[in-house]
Amino acid sequence: MSDICKKRKLPELLCPAGSPAALDAAIEGGADAVYLGGSAFNARMFAKNFGGDDLRSAVLRAHSYGVKIYLTLNTLVTDRELPEFLRAAYEAHTAGVDALIVADLGGAAAIHRVYPEIELHASTQMSGHCGDMGKQLAELGFSRMVIARETPAIDLQRTVEESPIEIEAFIHGALCVSHSGQCLFSSLVGGRSGNRGECAQPCRLPFACGRKQGYPLSLKDLTLAAHVPALIESGVSSLKIEGRMKSPEYVRDTARIWRRLLDERRAATPEELKQLSEIFSRGGLTDGYFTEKIGHGMLGIRSDADKSQSRALAPFEGITKKLPLAVSAEIKRDTPCKMTLSHGEHSVTVSGEIPQAAINAPMTRESAMKNLTKFGGTPYAISSFDLELDDGLMLPLSKLNELRRSALEALNEAKNATKEVIEERKYLPLRSESKRQAHNTARFYSIDQIPDGAFDYFDTIYLPLHKHAEGIDGVILPPVIFEREMPKVKKMLAEAKKNGATHALVGNVGHLALVREADLIPVGDFRLNATNNETVLRLESLGLSEIILSLELTLPQMRDIKGNTAAAVYGRAPLMTLEKCVIKEIADCNVCASGKAILTDRRGVSFPVLREWEHRNVVYNSLPTCMSDKQDVLDRHNIINRHFIFSVESKKEVEEIIKAHQKKLPLKDTVRRLK
Repeated sequence: MSDICKKRKLPELLCPAGSPAALDAAIEGGADAVYLGGSAFNARMFAKNFGGDDLRSAVLRAHSYGVKIYLTLNTLVTDRELPEFLRAAYEAHTAGVDALIVADLGGAAAIHRVYPEIELHASTQMSGHCGDMGKQLAELGFSRMVIARETPAIDLQRTVEESPIEIEAFIHGALCVSHSGQCLFSSLVGGRSGNRGECAQPCRLPFACGRKQGYPLSLKDLTLAAHVPALIESGVSSLKIEGRMKSPEYVRDTARIWRRLLDERRAATPEELKQLSEIFSRGGLTDGYFTEKIGHGMLGIRSDADKSQSRALAPFEGITKKLPLAVSAEIKRDTPCKMTLSHGEHSVTVSGEIPQAAINAPMTRESAMKNLTKFGGTPYAISSFDLELDDGLMLPLSKLNELRRSALEALNEAKNATKEVIEERKYLPLRSESKRQAHNTARFYSIDQIPDGAFDYFDTIYLPLHKHAEGIDGVILPPVIFEREMPKVKKMLAEAKKNGATHALVGNVGHLALVREADLIPVGDFRLNATNNETVLRLESLGLSEIILSLELTLPQMRDIKGNTAAAVYGRAPLMTLEKCVIKEIADCNVCASGKAILTDRRGVSFPVLREWEHRNVVYNSLPTCMSDKQDVLDRHNIINRHFIFSVESKKEVEEIIKAHQKKLPLKDTVRRLK
């Protein structure tokens, strides 16, 4: 064990709870904190969750054991939902939760404006993966960022060093194959939005490429149990176990092992890794992203054998864990009796009745102790007991019990008195006053796709930063830029600026500093998931000149958002951003380089896969959205800034698409519609 590992403060162990039983299981397993969802606005809407009195009870129960509670409000919200969203935040705060985990930038801005007392953690759905993201989030009122699961060890360390706010990292549980917050597959293909807590998990289904069929998008579950010393040395503040849809037995047993590893500051043994796999796995566990051994071995599906192992777990029958409690009491002549309870940093003293002179049978030390130490059914076990008792006194049994109950209630109140009580405040929505200026913009995957007519039809043309060419006025920043990649991106931006670039599409607020340094005009990409006026206003305050709205919005929702916004009116939507190269699973590098890789699902529907910078992949929708013959509908919804996404189209096809829009005619092929 290194000196750094010995000296570092242990990170918090953060465990999931999708039900009251799972909450108890997390406490039993040794969690320092638990995250759970309310009745709305959380990314696991199919868990049992906690609402109303259940939430208050959960907080009181956790706090009595010294465990913090974080509530997930980690879905995107629309303008109509924002008042309810703010009310949910207020109710969570009054219930005593220690922080809110938030995914919607505008929702967080509204909470911070109305209730600055509430602590905010940025959900992994915000796609945080670099220190600059932490700096931006700090300015926006966040105290913690949940970093991307794909972050390698070296980049985790650098992000912790660069970020002014705490970093929380996932260390065990299910892995989404797409970067969180960047997956639209379930939403646009299946009608169930992952960004709204309703993911149908299409990544767990089989796909084919030609004759080759398998599960190229289904990853094994994560575990970093072999890297506990490195995690401690990194300075990360919180270690998070995934699993709000998992059983109490999973939560209890996984937490127990991680608690032991952290307390002993050591890596898991082969036997402990085997135990973790037997608790729940998909053909085993993986640390591929953390160790940068990203390959076929990361894939896995849940087999019947895996399910049998999970079913064999010992049933969870409630909390057996007890907390040490120091008890002292004074029963003296002519003085109100007193009782003091002490646990950790909390100590309370309460007073009761004045004892009477005994007529027949005076109170004995044994009888007083018997009644004052009845703490069965509570979280406590007596660690010490001290009693000062004068001779010849009598106090009714009911008064002794009342004294004990009063002391216990005072101790629980002291543990929960961490938040100042605030009154509910009115939420006044904010809207941007900036005006739209009608124009068309387009992004292309390659310069070879761009016909001459595109320069007349589009006001700004964007190419991926690593493919930028002279004469193109816009660049698209990579969706993911880890710390070690920052110097490369800075160099490419400087080169693009020299070659005439003036605008940059930014899909992550952590990348804004790069664009400002390059002296380019930042434009908000749809990857920012802007779904409400508050988000647009906040992004404008960060210097974005225009924001392309979320691809999940309906036409009426877009219409009601003000500011200089645009909508993607043509193109195949990027459904997934993959750190693991799926093309290696379905083809070879020649197919990857040609841009002809395709995933075909079990219904025979094909999804193009294109290489991103640094060999990341993007899976695109099977059908393009197109409104070429519905431009009057766009006009009625005040969508006058229009963005086009060109991915696999040839130059000739692009020409035909432009002509169709110029003449307001439909395309020959089947398309999706904005509704």
